[in-house]
Amino acid sequence: MTANEFDLVIVGGLVLDGTGATGFVADVGVRDGVIAAIGPRLPTADGTVVIDATDRIVTPGFVDVHTHFDGQATWDDVLDPVTGHGVTTVLMGNCGVGFAPVRPGREAELVALMEGVEDIPGAVLSEGMRWGWETFPEYLDVLDGLRWSVDVGTQVPHGAVRTYAGADNLDEMARIVGEAIEAGAFGFTTSRTIGHRALDGTPVPGTFAVEHELQVLGDAVAAAGGRVFEVAPAGLFRSDDPTTVAGEVAWMGRLAERTGLTVTFIMLQAHDQPDRWRAEMAEAARCRASGSNVVPLVAARSAAVLYGWDIRHPFMARPSYRRLAGLPLAERLVMLRDPALRASILAEDDVVESTTVAAELRFLRTVLPRCLVLSGDDPDYEQPVEEMLGAIAERAGEPIEHAAYDALLADGALLLYPLYNYVSGDQSSIHEQLSDPATLVSLGDGGAHCAFICDASMPSYLLSHWGRDRRRGPRFEPPDLVRRLTSQPADLYGLSDRGRIAVGLRADLNVIDFDRLSLAAPIAVHDLPAGGTRLIQPAEGYEATIVAGEVTRRHGVDTGARPGRLLRRR
Repeated sequence: MTANEFDLVIVGGLVLDGTGATGFVADVGVRDGVIAAIGPRLPTADGTVVIDATDRIVTPGFVDVHTHFDGQATWDDVLDPVTGHGVTTVLMGNCGVGFAPVRPGREAELVALMEGVEDIPGAVLSEGMRWGWETFPEYLDVLDGLRWSVDVGTQVPHGAVRTYAGADNLDEMARIVGEAIEAGAFGFTTSRTIGHRALDGTPVPGTFAVEHELQVLGDAVAAAGGRVFEVAPAGLFRSDDPTTVAGEVAWMGRLAERTGLTVTFIMLQAHDQPDRWRAEMAEAARCRASGSNVVPLVAARSAAVLYGWDIRHPFMARPSYRRLAGLPLAERLVMLRDPALRASILAEDDVVESTTVAAELRFLRTVLPRCLVLSGDDPDYEQPVEEMLGAIAERAGEPIEHAAYDALLADGALLLYPLYNYVSGDQSSIHEQLSDPATLVSLGDGGAHCAFICDASMPSYLLSHWGRDRRRGPRFEPPDLVRRLTSQPADLYGLSDRGRIAVGLRADLNVIDFDRLSLAAPIAVHDLPAGGTRLIQPAEGYEATIVAGEVTRRHGVDTGARPGRLLRRR
């Protein structure tokens, strides 16, 4: 090929092509948004964008199949917090919640449902969202007119479908689902866990759906050409659910067998049933062995709740703290370090006017001893039990609240409570889950739980922790970790034009300084509509992210390029 045949050439990188194969050094040439050539010393010309990838790895763009950008996609063209972590394709509409279809005048019901399940403040959604649809196809038409830094795909949420059609109108639900899939949605999602509730505490619409309803809706997905049926299963968050997740996998297997769909389900290690997930994973493997594709969705690190001065913390209802709560964080930290103010805050009782805040404080005080302290410079998500806050307080001979206060005084420090996947005080359960090559790395929840968690950085953590840094147990080979972020999710959703570095495929690519790839501690920013707060987690080491041949991020900074489009299932 001649030099002028390339718009962009990535030179001299170690290509991890997304298949799991051993890397090889090569140039990658891009033309018209497609990978045009892979080989040594590709020619360049004056007009060619050249990215030197010497001593860097070159990967396909990452595919994040578990996000909640359903509202954010209507006002935000960047789609942080995932885009700083090598993600070039997102799927939304997970956990049975979303914003289409919607009857005119009932938009607030879906906002309350999303706020309750996914912790996206209703004020943010009400201020930021731009409605303009009733049916799911009309929603897709609105999205079709928007542009982002990543490609966006959709799934049909059970909650919105049931709200629109009525719980007893199964024929109408099936019609709506089929219509949505035919219009371009990739699959259907539902939540059956009691832990998912609307803002008023009402269980989400699909919680008590009988198997017949789920099978009928699965038939509608399959008949229209859909691929995936995603489940947040009963028993997931609460062991007092009448149905356990292990029992749930059985009907998922029956549905997958009847329809040919891939059924995915969220799988976590819970503190009260620490071995339950092994039965779930074994049952899913048995289903796959018999020809029913049932796939557990797993996390790359412990699912955790964060606490800090800019979000929630143990002292947020103390009168002395409340008097300075509105000050910028830097000013607050200076004042909070004053010994007299510290003594006042620690001596005071909470003054609580909200039952929600009261419940949060009760929970926080219960879990404080098991919290980890995240450093602003090098957050360690796999600290031993001896580094938990309870052990720190015991060694110092002081009350747990005193230890929490002092830990939070460090610049950028946060407290992290590992809700799931940390029963043994390490991430051995995650290693075991990731050792099954069929499990799908997911659950980043980008766009959701805005001021509670910050797991959208999982791609960066998967590569840096599991591929290089882990010291408390075995690691994985980086080529296979790249596979799990690229070709595996792309194949599951039928995205045959991406997920690998191969001639003729879409030029969604990352250039990464693997030796330097790292995460800072999450930080709170207040840039959502209506001044809403969210957590983001900056990463170092991404030298370039490329979407459809356009550089969307360079050295970690958004370039302003917006090549991302709505994906419709083909």
